[in-house]
Amino acid sequence: MLRYILSNRTRYITVVLEDIFQPQNASAVLRSCDCFGIQDVHIIENRNDFSVDQQVAMGSSKWLNLHRYSGLANNTVEAIGELKAQGYRIVATSPHTYVTSINNFDVTSGKFAMLFGTELTGLSPKALELADEYVLIPTYGFTESLNLSNSAAICLQQLSHGVRTAGIDFALTPNEFNIILHQWLRKSVRSWKLIEERFISQQNTVK
Repeated sequence: MLRYILSNRTRYITVVLEDIFQPQNASAVLRSCDCFGIQDVHIIENRNDFSVDQQVAMGSSKWLNLHRYSGLANNTVEAIGELKAQGYRIVATSPHTYVTSINNFDVTSGKFAMLFGTELTGLSPKALELADEYVLIPTYGFTESLNLSNSAAICLQQLSHGVRTAGIDFALTPNEFNIILHQWLRKSVRSWKLIEERFISQQNTVK
């Protein structure tokens, strides 16, 4: 089971949450990331501390790698800088004009980080300034945009499906696979520490 789920995990897409202040919405995004095979979530804490509502997240945060950025005057710059250094395209979600519809976004041009902002004001001006590309979900009503959790779920479902059907090598590397499998096994076994110590002791005895 763990190996099967890991075989569908990806770091080709990653998610960035900037200054989210509602635990329910933030936790729903984590749940969507787990459902659609996104392994890493980058959490920017400028004014708001990120917290998880376990009832909403349904334990999903246990299986994700959460990377937090806090303590600086503007953690957005640090987070985006690190992601660009790792080769990610920075893609801002924005309801404004002069952006690409999520339906037309090119998933084949390289791995990408999806930025989502606060429920009330969206992404910060700095995040929008540093982004490489901009996408929106087309809507046809009076309301300008969907809420955070719905937006993330729609984007991740469509884009992860696009990546998986485009012939892209989205899978984890063998080394990444083994490292995360080890982490997951530890989380799945209550007495993992004793088992590991016993195994290491046996291996040292054999040597």
